[in-house]
Amino acid sequence: MRIDVLLGEAPVAPADVADRVVVVIDVLRAATTVVTALSNGARAVIPFESVDETAQRARAYARGEVKLAGERRMRRIEGFDLGNSPLEYTPEAVAGRTILYSTTNGTAALTATHGARSVLFAAFANAAATVAAVRAAAGTSADVCIVCSGHERHIALEDVVCAGRLVRGIVEGRTDVVRGDGARVAEAVERPFVGGISSVANDATHARSLIAAGFEDDVHACLSLDRFDTAVRYHDRQLQLDAAVAPR
Repeated sequence: MRIDVLLGEAPVAPADVADRVVVVIDVLRAATTVVTALSNGARAVIPFESVDETAQRARAYARGEVKLAGERRMRRIEGFDLGNSPLEYTPEAVAGRTILYSTTNGTAALTATHGARSVLFAAFANAAATVAAVRAAAGTSADVCIVCSGHERHIALEDVVCAGRLVRGIVEGRTDVVRGDGARVAEAVERPFVGGISSVANDATHARSLIAAGFEDDVHACLSLDRFDTAVRYHDRQLQLDAAVAPR
């Protein structure tokens, strides 16, 4: 097995993901929001790169079947039902609905993964379940690529720390893993946070920006480890709980 990490500064190329088990990370806030929505009863989350595409797709549904959701510059998109705060995605808001979703970073990274063997969407909130799902999907031989969504084409510390945690879990107990340079960087960046991830809120630029914009509670929710015992799979252009590890 080879494991690579893309740190978030460059677009994902088809060769990066072809026939690999891929994990897309967006800690603040898309992946945390998606696992929250699905765990609270949403039927599926369908990601889109553009606001116009999201609104256009909504016309294919009865209005009561969907919620339009997403953000630009941290704020809810005008006219949409929900923003990008995981705290908004309560059972009352999302149960039984399909969420049509567009964000600045995470949804673009997801839509660039076509051609992968399998794609998962991860954050600290479901890190352990994601590790289990990757190990199951990769088996003994498939290569793994972890994609950090980053923040507006810059490295996001929280995503790299999460990537390092995933690498550590995926390779645990294995002697046949080749780590690419990005994977080694992610492991090194994660090492000071092994004992706890809450201090990422003080160190990460994106976290500090969200706190300054009034989203401190979101940051704390996103930096809570393994709140959900389920992985999220991206398949057939939609996000759903991974059947292999979803609660019964």
